[in-house]
Amino acid sequence: MTRGDLTALLPLIVLAATAIAIIMVAAWYRSHRLTAALTLIGLAAAFVALVAASRQAPRPITPLLLIDGYALFYMGLIIAAGFAVVLLGYGYWAAHPGSLTEFYLLVLLATLGSSVIVAASHFASFFLGLEILSVSLYALIAYRTTAAQGIEAGLKYLVLAAVSAAFLLFGMALIYMELGTMEFGRLASLLAVHPIYSPTILIGLVMILVGIAFKLGLVPFHLWTPDVYQGAPAPITAFIATTSKGAMFALLLRFFATVRVDQTPSLVLVFVLLAIVSMVAGNLLALLQNNIKRLLAYSSIAHLGYLLVAFLAGGPRGAAAAAYYLAAYFVTMLGAFGVVTVLSVRDGDADRLEDYAGLGHRRPWVAGVFAGTLLSLAGIPLTAGFIGKFYIITAGVGSHLWLLVVVLVATSAVGLFYYLRIVTVMYQLPSEIPPESPPGPTSRAASYSLAGAVALSSLAFALIWLGVYPGPLLRIIHAAVADLH
Repeated sequence: MTRGDLTALLPLIVLAATAIAIIMVAAWYRSHRLTAALTLIGLAAAFVALVAASRQAPRPITPLLLIDGYALFYMGLIIAAGFAVVLLGYGYWAAHPGSLTEFYLLVLLATLGSSVIVAASHFASFFLGLEILSVSLYALIAYRTTAAQGIEAGLKYLVLAAVSAAFLLFGMALIYMELGTMEFGRLASLLAVHPIYSPTILIGLVMILVGIAFKLGLVPFHLWTPDVYQGAPAPITAFIATTSKGAMFALLLRFFATVRVDQTPSLVLVFVLLAIVSMVAGNLLALLQNNIKRLLAYSSIAHLGYLLVAFLAGGPRGAAAAAYYLAAYFVTMLGAFGVVTVLSVRDGDADRLEDYAGLGHRRPWVAGVFAGTLLSLAGIPLTAGFIGKFYIITAGVGSHLWLLVVVLVATSAVGLFYYLRIVTVMYQLPSEIPPESPPGPTSRAASYSLAGAVALSSLAFALIWLGVYPGPLLRIIHAAVADLH
């Protein structure tokens, strides 16, 4: 391996080295503050290392990894999300006694696995990254909980991940049996001269799609997604909603753009149906929720449906729209779950709707951040979500996906109702709050910390900045997606 290869791999090396360093330090001295500081330093160093790696891009590292602008952009999103989760988790876990080294170690490993996924150019590296991510999430979801709900969520995610892995492996095996390779580039070359309507290839691609759909929580593969969101600790839910789904969508976009899914009408029809049912079911089911975590879980299903519109639009315009929407989605969901995190207490997360009654009068700044994230999810102007939806609609119209665009607009209008419902509850006057409402976590001592305040402030700034001045990020995105086509 050359020096250039090592430089290109530097972000991954830094993440792995930080995890090893934390293990070595924890063997001698366990400190919550020290471990959190080492994790933040490692994540910041990995983010800075992206600059050095970009000078070597695009660069294939063996047949397994491709370090290009596209991979580095998504690595940057994933590492930044990991940094925010660690900041939010510091105050959340400070109220829990005992060692907390495992939380930071598992977040680092999950970030490493996600980064491998977005750089994968081979089925083997994709599956390796997926397993690093999944095994870390098994433990994180049920981390430091004796509640039945948390353990149930961990077991349900284990079952979902096992089913997803089974579909993925069998699909990969069918394609390898037919074409004799697992490299994305060679697959594209062979499919250019091989009939993609071959039953073996088509079934293999559909099984891979099903496995990815399980990971993304698309309807009808969303079965236990809301249960996992509800049962997991609040900062872990933020991590699952952003990093895990972002990595899988980036892989979906790279793989199916490489094998030219647009040339297979049957696969296109499958994606169209997935997009429509996810947008419709996600928004309609969210209307019925009084639990904030479950509401945001169904909301995330709908937003993944919106992303499929950009995916189906294809070309540089669709890839750029998807990348921008994912960046806006990361900021918004981290902010929303960040509010849940900082308002939670040791004996329960602030996930009931009644916990937020009158929040605008008790905690005006936190309520303002939460209202901003909800308005961004709804696509209100001057927020990142509005610009993201605008670009997706533009990409859909440019590709004549009229049905999908109409469904997107109609379901977004439905979504506005349940987002504004939460905002209305937060800004109720004290006299309007029912006296029989039990006191929630927000009326007791919540897990405020300087780290959490910094994270929320940064996310709120990014939310508005991306909605008002998206130009710099768009230039980075256009340069990144150019490597995809």
